[in-house]
Amino acid sequence: METVVSGIRSTGNLHLGNYFGALKNFIQMQNEHNCYFFIADLHSLTTHPTPGDLHKSVRTVLVEYLAAGLDPEKCTLYIQSDIPEISELYLFLNMNAYLGELERVASFKEKVRSQPNNVNAGLLTYPVLMTADIIIHKASKVPVGKDQEQHLEMARNFGNRFNRMYDVEYFPEPYAFNFGKELIKVPGLDGKGKMSKSAGENTAIFLSDEPEVILKKIKKAVTDMTPEQANSPKPDSIQNLFDLMSLVSASDTIAHFEETWNNCSIRYGDMKKQLAEDMNTFITPIRERIKEVDADKDFIAKAVKIGEEKARASASKTIQEVKEIIGFRKLY
Repeated sequence: METVVSGIRSTGNLHLGNYFGALKNFIQMQNEHNCYFFIADLHSLTTHPTPGDLHKSVRTVLVEYLAAGLDPEKCTLYIQSDIPEISELYLFLNMNAYLGELERVASFKEKVRSQPNNVNAGLLTYPVLMTADIIIHKASKVPVGKDQEQHLEMARNFGNRFNRMYDVEYFPEPYAFNFGKELIKVPGLDGKGKMSKSAGENTAIFLSDEPEVILKKIKKAVTDMTPEQANSPKPDSIQNLFDLMSLVSASDTIAHFEETWNNCSIRYGDMKKQLAEDMNTFITPIRERIKEVDADKDFIAKAVKIGEEKARASASKTIQEVKEIIGFRKLY
């Protein structure tokens, strides 16, 4: 059974893009692989969250992942900062990471352009911490999107560099792992790209959204003029609505609106109302489960404790062996 490691963002509520883009796959992966899923609160420090916001965000994300189906008995679900061995390995790897290679990372260069007043060391060494997250459990597979492939390549470089420096074959090479042939892209309601909280609260449907909120957001979704020619191509904004329907609606519902599009009789108000109803039907069980988990402090505490114990057992073994390889040994 191969080891899979993946980080979970530690800010804000989860939306449909998170669910279909990664979480749905995680739920299936936990039944077939040795999975480590962590909430990346250390990474979030590059944006300087307040203590209250950081704590609230971590708890919110943990609750929603548990509610959606991650099982602490099947996978190892933990909070990154609960595992000090990650920070220790991060330190060791930083000693063999070089300024030039870190400055060439595309995501770092973008951060320098977009936030020139907050170019901190955490941003520069982000790929090193990401490497520590992965190889602390000697993972061979990492579910990542296109935007993280360069970081994963660097993780291979740092792991291989350690192996060469100390003439060992200790860290395996981690590779991208997508469950299924293609990752599902969930469009945002603004018609401009994938669903993302950074694009604005009203462009995403969150797993905790109440029915009236879902309806209000979808009513505001970008649409275009009614087609004037039968069987004409759909503009991106309309295709987005059909793509969202494909995730939550019945096939006969989709077929109905496809027909009305093709014969130029489509009514966007009717389509949005139906989409909102289907979204709510899909989200309701998860939303109700979120409320149940959020109220069950004992379950949350138990899940965190189990995850920490399992993650530390793996991480402490790695750190002990890494320190021995480097030459850190007791003198007594």
